[in-house]
Amino acid sequence: MPRKEKLIVCAALSGGATMKAQNPGVPYTPAEFADEAERCCAEGVSIVHIHAKDPSSGYGIIDLEANRAVYEAVKKRCPEMIVNISTASFFDDKETRILPVTEIRPDMCSFNTNSMNFGMVSYKTGEIKLEVIYRNPFIDQIFYAKKIKAVGTKPEFEIFDPSGLNNIIGILDKQEGLFDHPMHFQFVYGVAGGMTWNLQLHIALVGQLPQGSTWSVCGVSGVNQIPAAFQAVISGGHVRVGLEDNIHLPDGTLAKGSWEQVQWVKELAKIAGRPIASCAEAREMLSLPGRS
Repeated sequence: MPRKEKLIVCAALSGGATMKAQNPGVPYTPAEFADEAERCCAEGVSIVHIHAKDPSSGYGIIDLEANRAVYEAVKKRCPEMIVNISTASFFDDKETRILPVTEIRPDMCSFNTNSMNFGMVSYKTGEIKLEVIYRNPFIDQIFYAKKIKAVGTKPEFEIFDPSGLNNIIGILDKQEGLFDHPMHFQFVYGVAGGMTWNLQLHIALVGQLPQGSTWSVCGVSGVNQIPAAFQAVISGGHVRVGLEDNIHLPDGTLAKGSWEQVQWVKELAKIAGRPIASCAEAREMLSLPGRS
């Protein structure tokens, strides 16, 4: 990709398990999501990734009406913003997980590409603090792909490890008509059970993408987020930041919100000579359909 291509910045506003107790800037209510989206838009963000929250517990929920309320609040405040709705859930069935996509018809949605261990661990001691099996078998992925395509939403393929990339480009994309091209991939670094940041691995993964694909990176905690963002900015990729992935700024201080994290990415983009893409420009770059 050309070095000078504009940079798309996505902000993941909440996450499924990031709580206000960790960072008060995490949005729980639709109004808080709209406030944070507006601040992010002012900083140049063109995509917001949302996990609707249960305000009483702070955990992410896949509930249709909760997602609809957040989506409508964000679009009312920021009508040009591209909204990417999460389909992640550890315990809901596939019909429930895809319902916010088929009913709300957002611009984009996450598409999880492999089953995996998914946990909270200590990388210093190796202690496993919490884990679940994140189920995304092929039969479910095919089900999601057909539902997503039917409503015109663009899937963002979440690559947690190399197997996920092979599942999509080496297997499922061989089924004629299952996915539209060009495709968009997000390389996720730092989820326990998936891959951590490694430059050589990243270069190898990007080198396998189908021609014309776009790609982005996100990293859990600064040790993954910061080098991944640097690499993406200088090599033609795009960047996701936000309180879902990291509650801190690069200097270790608590971020005031996802919007504040965007500021250091903009500095990188300026040094690299990559202007920040507007919502309309990002929509064109990602080959997204117009939404009324």
